[in-house]
Amino acid sequence: MLDDTPDSPDWWLLKLGRKLRHREKQLDEWWRYYKGRPPLPELPKNAQAAFIDFQRKSRTNFCGLIANATVHRLLALGVTGPDGEPDANASRWWQQNRLDSRQKGVWRVAMTQSVGYMLVGPHPTRVEENGRPSPLITGEHPRDCIVWTDPETGEPYVGLKAWHDEIDGYGYARVFFDDVSFPYRTRERCGRRLPWGPDSWEWIGGDQGEPHDLGMLPLVEFARMPDLGEEPEPEFGGVVDIQDRVNLGILNRMAASRNAGFPQKWIKGHKFAKKVDPVTGLITVEQPFIPSPSAVWASEGENAQFGQLSAADLSGFLKEHASDVRDMLILSQTPAYYYAGDLVNIAADTIGALDILHVAKVREHIAAFGEGIESVMALCAAQAGVPEDYTEAEVRWANPAHASLAVKADAATKLKSIGYPLDVVAEEMGETPATVRRITAGAASQALLAASLLPAPGAAPTAGNLADDGGGFDG
Repeated sequence: MLDDTPDSPDWWLLKLGRKLRHREKQLDEWWRYYKGRPPLPELPKNAQAAFIDFQRKSRTNFCGLIANATVHRLLALGVTGPDGEPDANASRWWQQNRLDSRQKGVWRVAMTQSVGYMLVGPHPTRVEENGRPSPLITGEHPRDCIVWTDPETGEPYVGLKAWHDEIDGYGYARVFFDDVSFPYRTRERCGRRLPWGPDSWEWIGGDQGEPHDLGMLPLVEFARMPDLGEEPEPEFGGVVDIQDRVNLGILNRMAASRNAGFPQKWIKGHKFAKKVDPVTGLITVEQPFIPSPSAVWASEGENAQFGQLSAADLSGFLKEHASDVRDMLILSQTPAYYYAGDLVNIAADTIGALDILHVAKVREHIAAFGEGIESVMALCAAQAGVPEDYTEAEVRWANPAHASLAVKADAATKLKSIGYPLDVVAEEMGETPATVRRITAGAASQALLAASLLPAPGAAPTAGNLADDGGGFDG
């Protein structure tokens, strides 16, 4: 008999084993689609279930495309000091918390759920040189976190993180202020949907809470382009109605296509047999003509005729679909080439023109999210006991504009020719602060080596630097 004590090896064996079994069916389905063996199309059996399945096939996810088109252009490369030089501490915290990849999770949830969060706290195992715990940065979902902003100052005033612990079955929550946090736990075990009644939670901290010296709210909010006085919306918030319209149009097209694939038949001149139901007394008409690939229809009527309705014209549905998709892309400021259509062999200048609104929107996100990252770095410094002020730091972002390597190289050459320093040129090429430092250090080393090989001014000729004028030595 296995031990069912929470967090024991036996408990984890059963818990994770059940999760393996639970996802097995879904993994098999995805693998069949990947191998090109999806379920075969079937004719309806149960009318209601068949129609629901028919509706499900009409869904086309353009909202995901719109959100991810922006996420793909959002990439913070790192943090530099106010002088533009890479900061060693910020780079170390950045790499320790794997923000190169984990930032994408925050941007994606902000684009799809309207807001994302980063929480800064002490790392449970990693320690700084001064003995303080290193900063731990975690991305947080809006299902678990929320921040209340002071209406007078516009600054974050209080934050909440609430979650369900699958090990002991209780819900936990922590209320954050700029100098203290307060922990809570549900009075009873619950599910993932936490209760929020006045008697549902109990205080589990000390009398004065758990103070911290970060000096600001440790929960940083990344809201997706909110209007003044309004709640933020996801990236596709303004085109949800059009997405519903697209799905409805696809459903109508599918219905017309199915009817065209199985055109409605008509019969005249045939006398149908009738019978009376002995229980209800209702008169029903027998239907001997059932569509089937192997069926042969015959009638004894002298003037019996068979026929079918003409096939449906689907071109109108396709034009309507293309028009709706273009509307979605235009209103959400997503490049039209994501839905290529008639765009064939378009030039780089055309791509740049189609990108103008999208790049402008992404740069607006960059301006807002950059402020949030600066707050995260300031919290990291406070956690690590580093005195530098990172509110004046600068976040380096990859250029959101689409450009080929040849275009980037041409631009870099022109910048260099008019006197831009090498580190600025490297930044324009989209290099990280660490790579910029390597490039400039390598260039300085090469320049120093080249200078050391030159003869000193006014030095006497030697065998190593004597110019060969073709005359050789005179006896």
